[in-house]
Amino acid sequence: MNKKSVITVNRKTILELDHPLLIHETFFSGQTFRWETIGNTPYSYVSIIQNMPLVIRQTGTQKIEAFTNHENQSEKTGNFCLKSYLTLDIDNRTLFDERFRNRYPEIMGLLEDFEGLKLLRQDPFETALTFMCAQGIGMPLIRRQIALLCERFGKPVTLAFEGMQYPLFCFPDPERLASSPAGELRLCTNNNCSRAMNIRKMAEAVASGTLDFAKLASSGLPLGELRQELCRFDGIGPKIADCIALFGLGRHDAFPVDTHVRRYLFEWFGIQRAGMSLTQRNYLLLQEEVASLLGTELAGYAGHLLFHCWRRKVRKLHSA
Repeated sequence: MNKKSVITVNRKTILELDHPLLIHETFFSGQTFRWETIGNTPYSYVSIIQNMPLVIRQTGTQKIEAFTNHENQSEKTGNFCLKSYLTLDIDNRTLFDERFRNRYPEIMGLLEDFEGLKLLRQDPFETALTFMCAQGIGMPLIRRQIALLCERFGKPVTLAFEGMQYPLFCFPDPERLASSPAGELRLCTNNNCSRAMNIRKMAEAVASGTLDFAKLASSGLPLGELRQELCRFDGIGPKIADCIALFGLGRHDAFPVDTHVRRYLFEWFGIQRAGMSLTQRNYLLLQEEVASLLGTELAGYAGHLLFHCWRRKVRKLHSA
């Protein structure tokens, strides 16, 4: 059992932006499941990102404060990491070109409320396991499964912030999960034995170096080849591979297709193939039609905004 440490986060970094940022919509849009609200205000959020405890507070539509521990994080480094994590180098106003805006003014009207939703650059191993756990279940259960995984196998940390303490857990490292009994892992996967085994195999591959996410991220592989490389592992199909590529490997051209995506592609844009059975062939052909609609470079980024907008505005679903 790891000894629980207490970490005080009291170094503040202020970011003032030139475009809107919606922290709550960003953290609860189905791309990450380890941010929690804290304190007496709905504008403060806490998590551990790459083993670094972090508190973010939104103080205006274009201003946030980030708090971390003085010992491990310089203001300059923290500022850089946070900007990268929140993809502040990408202006969301560039996601949809003039042709799209002119053709779909009603959809652009719906998207106005989510213009500040950012796509996060996340750890690829955590992203892989998160979406391997996510298959076929709702977002609340995904959040619960990831929490159980961290509580059972991650390092415990107590975060001290503004006179309060918050119990947190780091995401488990590959070595820890690779050596864990499948029976214990099964307790974190809704008693799904095959999913538990797939998680352990993925952890073994990363721990042994058989799968090197850093190399994949910098490989420059065409998206189709990257998808094939990820699909070599049990529990990963084209959609999960695209989620890993988009949220964990910085491939904003990756466009995951699930039920919600298929429905908005069909109902908003009249893409008939989205109403067909999602065979592997249809999945790949849909990618071509999406590229003609959203371009290629940022199709996945734009698609995530459309996904969240569809869930909130049309399906009337709460945030993840």
